[in-house]
Amino acid sequence: MGDRAVAGKARSRQGGGRGRRRLSVDERRDELIDAALQLFSTRSPEDVSIDDVAAKAGASRALVYHYFGGKNELYMAALGSAARQLSVLLEPPTEGKPLERLRISLRRYFDFVESHAAGYTALLRGGPADRSGEAGEIVDGIRQLLLDRILHSLDVETPQPILRITLRAWMAAVETAGLDWLENRDVPRPQLEGLLIDHLVVMFHAAGRHDPGTGKLFDRLAQEEMG
Repeated sequence: MGDRAVAGKARSRQGGGRGRRRLSVDERRDELIDAALQLFSTRSPEDVSIDDVAAKAGASRALVYHYFGGKNELYMAALGSAARQLSVLLEPPTEGKPLERLRISLRRYFDFVESHAAGYTALLRGGPADRSGEAGEIVDGIRQLLLDRILHSLDVETPQPILRITLRAWMAAVETAGLDWLENRDVPRPQLEGLLIDHLVVMFHAAGRHDPGTGKLFDRLAQEEMG
């Protein structure tokens, strides 16, 4: 009986953790961020508590405070994580025609939308009117990165005002389309991506009537597509 008890304790020490792997500091931190993203994607930061995040992650309240200090720090970490993931995914293609490179970037963008729905929704939820301080800087930073990547795809170094406004308006449409698609999913992704590229071409054509430089860009893109 005593031998069986000792053997049982030995098995417990050796195999009791079989289903629970000890997480590193970075892994535990990422686990808490993932839980926070899930919550922030459906509720405003004001409606999410540290207890909510702890329960979602299966962790203690004290552990969340240990890693982040408070809810605002956790919220910033969650937004920053989503922004970094999107940044890595949108490294610009180096080959192909400009619109084809843009199609590839848009496809990667929607890969992120689909695979990281919580991060994407948390990043954009509420719109720019609700963004201020550090959160606003994170969102503005990723939008500036996206603008730079689009300009790179179009072989444009410094956009004129009309082109800049046109691209930012299109980016706002892409963000809205991404949120709508996540909510409804009633349009096939390839069709939506094609629609957005067509929108951009039409916007270039319209903008070209107000700015000769954008008109030349439209003509160049049309020629390269035809070629």
